Amino acid sequence: MEKTAVVVNGRAYRWMARPLVVVCVDGCEFDYIHRAIEARVAPFLARMMQRGAAFEADCVVPSFTNPNNLSIVTGVPPSVHGICGNYFFDREANAEVMMNDPKYLRVGTVLAAFAQAGANVAVVTAKDKLRGLLGKDLRGVCFSAEKADQCTLAENGISAVLELVAKPLPSVYSADLSEFVFAAGVRLMETQPPDLMYLSTTDYVQHKAAPGTAAANAFYAMMDGYLARLDALGATIALTADHGMNDKFGADGQPNAIYLQDLLDEWLGAAVARVILPITDPYVVHHGALGSFATAYVPQSVDLPAVMKKLSGIAGIDLAISNADACARFELPPDRLGDMVVVSAKNVVLGTSKTRHDLSGLDSPLRSHGGVSEQCVPLLFSRPTAGIPGKARLRNFDILDVALNHLQEN
Repeated sequence: MEKTAVVVNGRAYRWMARPLVVVCVDGCEFDYIHRAIEARVAPFLARMMQRGAAFEADCVVPSFTNPNNLSIVTGVPPSVHGICGNYFFDREANAEVMMNDPKYLRVGTVLAAFAQAGANVAVVTAKDKLRGLLGKDLRGVCFSAEKADQCTLAENGISAVLELVAKPLPSVYSADLSEFVFAAGVRLMETQPPDLMYLSTTDYVQHKAAPGTAAANAFYAMMDGYLARLDALGATIALTADHGMNDKFGADGQPNAIYLQDLLDEWLGAAVARVILPITDPYVVHHGALGSFATAYVPQSVDLPAVMKKLSGIAGIDLAISNADACARFELPPDRLGDMVVVSAKNVVLGTSKTRHDLSGLDSPLRSHGGVSEQCVPLLFSRPTAGIPGKARLRNFDILDVALNHLQEN
């Protein structure tokens, strides 16, 4: 008997006809894939492009990891699920906090809903910052590569992960962290095949290596091999990204940064405004907490339109708009953003105060993300699509809808 569709956040999802593996490649953009295919190191990705389905899609802005991963697994934008960054100012607590606690997620996930309906669901993420959010209310396997050595049946639905994967615990600042995610996914498919599996990588390589470079091609070659193995095991592969990545440095190789807190302190007085960078998380070595999206809190006494107009006149700033305009434009929750949102240009990043950013860990010219310029991401499927609704452009969080409702049975 055919199982009833699972309805989550206003969308109905049909049951998978075969195992479905949804992959979020952190920091990916089409150029990485195209260049790897041109270098003949990614034959499976080439096959997905030729025989499956490939779309250019839009990710959520701010183009950061947490907002997009949560949009992907809930099927809705941040205005609905509530996660609009890695970090925000909690007005009620009067504190700057990480937004990685499941309590901040305002809706359920498709993963948890399928598990509740009886599906075997597994989640493997690179960094532990996402595990709690992705695994909210999930009855199944959910663990991070970062803390694979600490998994327990009670907490993660699985134990002895290092033995299962037969790889050592990877460094959080390495390509090995993402490889562990893929290797774990393959081993799960071999030993306890999930009906639905979500794999989420880290963008350590993309922060350092541009498309077509040796390091980038090696990373995509590694990924390609694991995807091919998952395909051989009978899984449907659906792949997207949380955001793209761009060079953010000048001719001297130094970060091309605009320090908003310094500017606002100069214009309004010290500490009158509070600048928050939603890219901020515990893993700042590879980007120095510099991204292309910022929000600022200012007192009601400040002439905000005048400040926004002044910021808009600075070379390298694309947008300086009010909370209301930003939330309407980017589908964001008003209560978790400041009074103003600032988005920088393609090759520019935003900081707080120059003295507050430790850039000593940058061992290569800065590449980062967060703005509209990193919004275009791939949306690939290992099987052709059928009956895609007429849309101007798909979103990365349409991936589960397409994978479960609009793929041809072949």
